[in-house]
Order: sequence, then C-alpha cells, then structure tokens
Amino acid sequence: MLSNYFEIAKEKIELVEKNEMGNMKKAAEKVAEAIRNGGIIQLFGCGHSHILTEEVCYRAGGLVPINPILYEPLMLHEGALRSSELERQNGLADEFMKDQDIRKEDVMFVFSTSGRNPVPVDVAQTAKAKGAFVIGITSLEYSQSQPSRHESGKHLFNSVDLVIDNYSPKGDAALSYDKVSVPFGPTSTVVGAVIINAILAEAVKILADNGFEPPVFLSGNIEGSDEHNQRLVEKYRGRLALLK
Repeated sequence: MLSNYFEIAKEKIELVEKNEMGNMKKAAEKVAEAIRNGGIIQLFGCGHSHILTEEVCYRAGGLVPINPILYEPLMLHEGALRSSELERQNGLADEFMKDQDIRKEDVMFVFSTSGRNPVPVDVAQTAKAKGAFVIGITSLEYSQSQPSRHESGKHLFNSVDLVIDNYSPKGDAALSYDKVSVPFGPTSTVVGAVIINAILAEAVKILADNGFEPPVFLSGNIEGSDEHNQRLVEKYRGRLALLK
C-alpha cells in the first residue's frame, strides 16, 4: 500500500495539473489583485479541511496577509463527533461569520471536499454578500454524488465565484484491498495542500512581475528575518487575528 498511496496521490495531483490550471491561475490573479489593493486572503474549512487554512498561515516562505477563520467547535480538538454534527447545521455560520472583517477587496477560500454541508455553504454565501471573491476547493465527483444538506439545496461548488476540483473520490478514501471491507487512504489534504500552495506561489510571481514587492515571510531561523518579518507584521497586524 505504500506504493499504491504514492501512485494515487500523484494521479490526483496530475489530474489537477491537467484540468485545473486555468482556474488556479484565475485564483492566483485574484489573490495578487487583492493584495495589491490592500486586501487579505481569508480561508475557512471544517473538520480536516481546516488543516489547509492553517497550512498557509504564518508560514516561512508564505504570504503574510493570510487569515484563517478558526471556529474551534468545528475543528477536531473540542470533539470530533460534535464538530461533524455542527457542520450539518443550517445557520450555524451566522454565529462566527457576522462579525468577521471581510471586505470587498478580499479573497475567500472555502475548503470542503464533500461540499454538501451547510456551514461551508453559508460561509461562502456570507463572504460573497460582504463583497469578497469566493473560491471553493472541493470534489465535484463527491459533491455531485450526494444531496446537499443546505436548506437552499446548494453545494459549495454552486455557491462560489470560482471552483477548483481536488479530484477526491466519493467518500475521499481512494484505496481498496480485498481483505478490507471499506475504502481507505484519503487524498484531499495532500492534494489540497498542493493546490493552495501552488496558487499562492503563482500570486507571488504575479505581484513581482507587476512591480509589487510580495509580502512573504522569511524563516525565523534565518539571520535578519526578525526585522524583515516585523515590518510585514506591522503592516497587516490590524486585520490578521493570529498576528498577536
């Protein structure tokens, strides 16, 4: 299974590279435009999808104006079963989204592989209502195989401005074995990390090509990084909840 997992992960990444590059380029252009206009990049995901919002936050070699919206009851550490139940509640997102500082110059990424639960859909719709450009990273195969749990009947893919497919199969688990009764080996996190990091890397290039210094963190373990990073932190501290 070691080789099998490597092969299936590479296959999914190659599908993204083959089919999603146009949409990823559009996403990168929107990210670069947002940063040039003084906006920030907002990110949200429930359960394991929230991992991808933290993946690119306060990251050496990563962009500074990154703001993950972390609502702890929807993460795993307060209770994994409870978080899954809460993700299915229509209207729950109002509790933590109404006071979020989301502006028309921002870009919002919403991660949900199934795309069917109400909270990610509500987050996307709220961000759009506040004027942000909203990008969904989801599995079209998975979403289209299951009915929506949102009261509108919508999935994430038809609640956003731009969709990027992570090519996860229905249920996410991508491997099988004749001695195991259920599929296993999820790929959404691996592929999702490649997608979001590639988009942000392309945005860095776009910014630089347009004469705008990309706000990128240096590793704190490199001499001279403290001064570089502090300058950028002071620029964005007012809008980034985790820069305290």
